[in-house]
Amino acid sequence: MQKIINFIKENKTKIGWVVVTLIAGGLGTLLSGGFDAYKTYEQPPLSPPAILFPIVWTLLYILMGIAAGIVAESRDLDKGKGLKLYVLQLAINVIWPIIFFRFDALKFACFWLVLLIVAVVLTIFSFYRIDKKAAFLLLPYLAWCLFALYLNFGIVVLNV
Repeated sequence: MQKIINFIKENKTKIGWVVVTLIAGGLGTLLSGGFDAYKTYEQPPLSPPAILFPIVWTLLYILMGIAAGIVAESRDLDKGKGLKLYVLQLAINVIWPIIFFRFDALKFACFWLVLLIVAVVLTIFSFYRIDKKAAFLLLPYLAWCLFALYLNFGIVVLNV
């Protein structure tokens, strides 16, 4: 039990950022009204089953939160800028499922994903200058966002 307590004490900043990031992701899911619409669209090739999305996003949110926690713990003077970019991209992330699922605005959701990808790239560059590990932890997220753009665009082409 003491090991767990020590782990929490030593990693409270990272754990805090993971919790914030998971809550943000959960909020986006909650406000989106669910992913039932995904199953109704004609899917582009390589579309994963719907059950995979919450698993992947949970893992990505954990990695993202750890990355933000690493930056938050840094003594770098630019960490505030990096964390502001992180929060901005997280807000953009939260809004995407609302646009796509709640409002069924598939084309606008595609544009929104491009905006998200730009924000993620800027965050990665900012984190890289502060702590390379933090930047590398965001690379799977960037890859998944690019894949999401492919899926979103494919759904637009096949369904609109």
